[in-house]
Amino acid sequence: MKKEKNNKPSKELPLGFVDRQEKELLIRDFVISNIKEIMIKYGFQYLETPSFEYTESIGKFLPDAERPDQGVFSFKDENNWLSLRYDLTAPLARYVAKNYLEIPKPFKRYQLGTVWRNEKPGPGRFREFLQFDADFVGTKSLQADAELCVMISEILEKCGLKKTDYIIKISSRKITEELFKRLNINDNNQRLTALRALDKIDRLGWDGVKELLGAGRKDKSGDFTKGANLKSQDIQTIEETLKKKSPESEDLIEILKIFKDYNFSNFEFDPSIIRGLEYYTGATFEVNLKFDVTNNKGQVIQFGSIGGGGRYDNLVNNFGNYDAPATGISIGLDRFVYALMQKKEFKIKQSKPVVICVFDKKAMKEYISLQMILRKAGVSVEIYPGESKLKKQMEYANKIKSPAVILYGENEIKSGKPTLRNLGSGKEKTIEIKELVNEIKKII
Repeated sequence: MKKEKNNKPSKELPLGFVDRQEKELLIRDFVISNIKEIMIKYGFQYLETPSFEYTESIGKFLPDAERPDQGVFSFKDENNWLSLRYDLTAPLARYVAKNYLEIPKPFKRYQLGTVWRNEKPGPGRFREFLQFDADFVGTKSLQADAELCVMISEILEKCGLKKTDYIIKISSRKITEELFKRLNINDNNQRLTALRALDKIDRLGWDGVKELLGAGRKDKSGDFTKGANLKSQDIQTIEETLKKKSPESEDLIEILKIFKDYNFSNFEFDPSIIRGLEYYTGATFEVNLKFDVTNNKGQVIQFGSIGGGGRYDNLVNNFGNYDAPATGISIGLDRFVYALMQKKEFKIKQSKPVVICVFDKKAMKEYISLQMILRKAGVSVEIYPGESKLKKQMEYANKIKSPAVILYGENEIKSGKPTLRNLGSGKEKTIEIKELVNEIKKII
């Protein structure tokens, strides 16, 4: 009889997904706490929407296919397609439509949530990541657009960046809309393909983008991306237009005047800033870092933006006849943290527990009593969570970077004087329990 092969599951993660360790998570918590503080100062309300939405609610810019899985992760539930959200803006539009009569106008909300992209991953570009969004819904005022850029800058600087470390690039969809009209590019799919191609200028450069505006492009892995099939003359006109250095669009001229009122100067006009999603209708913004970012091998990588946004005046109208012009901006927090960890030295205090070593399980009552005294005094402490000999317990304490161990054997229990060993210096001190807290706090 043929023996069955013992197939074990892979310990590797799918591409685009990562395990995040404590230091990164603590830095992310630091960033989030700064974001929340600024959001309160700017008067935004906190909102949370579900991870899944009906696929049709996410927006008409998703591909029309038998299984709408390009760009999103989807499954069919009975008769409806459900998708994991790929951003926080489309769910906001659905929320506003559902609660239109109850919410204030304008409605200012911010959200922190995980989003998922079913696309090819790259350096610092994940298929699952945490995103921060702030939006104004229900106002056409360009002061809202300007304030979002000022606010994002304040967040970046509060988290440790200098003005020389980043730039806010601004443009307007009105530039490309007028350009497409002039060139008689009227097919919606062709326009969307062209927009998504132009959104890759920072990563591919104009040579790569011109291939995507034409027949298509094959990347280094051999994957082929179908192009917009524009005429070569039209492609040349697009390039020339998007390399202009001064804004002519009225909305951008007004935003620049408001920037002046804010004394905000850390921006530049860049007409090639497109943003890949179809729903943008006016001003667009992109947050770009100006310092080198390296990968795990120490190689400098092309990192691109850490966030952006823009005006989307018609998105809520997908759900009905609602007067809800809107503008918003977002940061990919995991990308931001990835870059921030390389720019700034964080002195994150990672509180590790003191370990009470177990000499005899019969003495567990004494160990627990000692643990409770220390925890009540605010000391991070644990009884060794295993059944190993002392050598293994010491290895465990060193592995978790514990500051000290407490040796509490039969003699120490009888005398009421545990021994505290400083794992940094190796020094030991036998002291009374009432003095133990002060001695531990000297070490940690």
